Amino acid sequence: MVFPSNFQPELDFAVMGSLKQLDEVVRRDFEAKAPTATGIARRAESGDYDTRYDLLRDVALNLFWVDRYAITMYEKRPVRWRDLPRTREDLFLPNLRPWDDREEKVAAVNAAYEGLEPRWDGTVEDGIHDLLFDVFSTRLYGGNSLSPIAPTVQEILARPENLTIAISDYEPDFPVFSYREILDCSEDEPALEALHRMAMVAHNQAPWGRDQARLEEVSAIDDDEFVVAFVPRDRDVLEFIHHVRSGRQQRTAPTPPVEATAPAKPFEPIIVSGNGRFAVVPRIEALAVAKGEHICANEDVIRNSAYSWSPMTADDISRKTGIEARRYTERDLEVLSLGAAAAALEGAGRGPEEIGAVIFCSCTSARLLPSVATWISGQLGIYQTHASFDLVAACAGFPYGLAEVVRVMQDVKRPVLLVMAEKFSDKIGSVRTSRMIFGDGAAAMVVAPAPEGETSDVEVLQTFASGPFSEVNSIIWPNPEFDNDITVWGPEVRSLVERYLVQMMGELQSLPDPGGGEGGMVDAIDIVVPHQANRNMVVELGERAGLSGDRMYFNIDKVGNVSAASIPIAISDAVAEGVIDRPMRVFAPGFGAGAVAGYAVLRLDPSIVQPEVDVAEMLGGAAVTHGASQDDVGAAFG
Repeated sequence: MVFPSNFQPELDFAVMGSLKQLDEVVRRDFEAKAPTATGIARRAESGDYDTRYDLLRDVALNLFWVDRYAITMYEKRPVRWRDLPRTREDLFLPNLRPWDDREEKVAAVNAAYEGLEPRWDGTVEDGIHDLLFDVFSTRLYGGNSLSPIAPTVQEILARPENLTIAISDYEPDFPVFSYREILDCSEDEPALEALHRMAMVAHNQAPWGRDQARLEEVSAIDDDEFVVAFVPRDRDVLEFIHHVRSGRQQRTAPTPPVEATAPAKPFEPIIVSGNGRFAVVPRIEALAVAKGEHICANEDVIRNSAYSWSPMTADDISRKTGIEARRYTERDLEVLSLGAAAAALEGAGRGPEEIGAVIFCSCTSARLLPSVATWISGQLGIYQTHASFDLVAACAGFPYGLAEVVRVMQDVKRPVLLVMAEKFSDKIGSVRTSRMIFGDGAAAMVVAPAPEGETSDVEVLQTFASGPFSEVNSIIWPNPEFDNDITVWGPEVRSLVERYLVQMMGELQSLPDPGGGEGGMVDAIDIVVPHQANRNMVVELGERAGLSGDRMYFNIDKVGNVSAASIPIAISDAVAEGVIDRPMRVFAPGFGAGAVAGYAVLRLDPSIVQPEVDVAEMLGGAAVTHGASQDDVGAAFG
């Protein structure tokens, strides 16, 4: 399993507001991780490297750092000097400075490599060495030589002594690695595979005979020689360059947030059963789950170690998060959701004409119009509902969704379809923390009015939101500072989880036993199925709040964090594993982005849980219609 975003250092310049922002991204992702050539040579001479792999990784990181602006902003295009346009504003030539003491540094590093032992596979490591050192040893310019905004040809010619790359004899068919070859690179050792890809990308950054290249004054370049022109990778890069060169101000920042203050009065939990507040009490008729079809093990994450990652192993991921693997899907989020929804309706024995509302909970939907809830309604043949809408409550999607189901049911007095789903795999990019944690999956529940005289399956509901602005913004997507990928600020997430768990436990301890016994609600809970955020963190903080770890069920080791869908998927797995083997009282707390949180206390009968959904089989290969083809438009508008 390979993620191209992790080996292709391409930034999204559509979200770059200023040169300062670019510098911050580059400093974080390239400079902070990469040693200088001087530092590598010193470590090599001092014998500080343990294995060849350690040395090679530093060399690769250094090459990425040296070419940080070219690799993210420009395509390097050799052009014959006589044919190079002189006045265009979309074509640039780098103004470079020679790499000081190149021969001494290269010799020191090469000598150190020869004296080191391989770490895993000597043959593979020698092949990576050949690629990296061919680039490293022939590099012409120093690490601080490149500027993000290269001069135009006219600008560099204004000073005849300016230096740029000249190629005496350019070979157009110089061998480079294709995108497919880089993608298909495979090694037994995951970390070595990632390094091999980095070496291939570094090789492609100088696609010419390196013995033919030199730094030359622009006034001394022969007409038949070639120079390396810098061409912006796309229109967004070019617009960013023009934006910076024009000196236009970046977008105005919002005003600073107001310091958070606690509510004047605590929000009481919603007692659904036993107090007569709700005329219609809910019964859970079916729960169906559709997981991503691809298993991404920790070893796969390491195979995709990005240029911006600090070294870590598969065991490190497991130790930090409790995750061994996560599930990813190639399908669209709404298609995965549709499979779970169809299975839930079938399991409940309900037809589309019986459904009063469809509620879809997700924080990763890319669909705005129509909403996923209305789209699912259309796909399932539901002619009309009282309401079909999407709800964004991130990792608290399960309690938020159930709370809305109970409220809507009071009006519609008929079954409600609740769908919870996430697709993180295409929104993580190269951010290591997010890549380790998040997965894909969907779940759907049919909740219907209980027959007259029966008790509610949902006993207590509570939802919260907000807090200090640092907690509210602890998980962000899209995040312009991280190339619009999902980002997680661990310390603040930990802070909000601890705050909410203490508050939740305080509420539960104040509630009576729902069966009228001597103990309280806490004593009546059979099992805790928390949002699968980070096993180690949840157990530690839960125990600190008075929640014993041996009462908690986790499946995060197999599926990762699936946000809004994590609790229902965990309930399904707990039934499949026989952990929930009889009707049990479940406490399900969730918390996450936006400092949202909530919990549900429910009585769950394992018989309502359907077998895991095979989406392709469930949908029967039927076409999923989007109604957006040219023919559809023509039919609609004549």
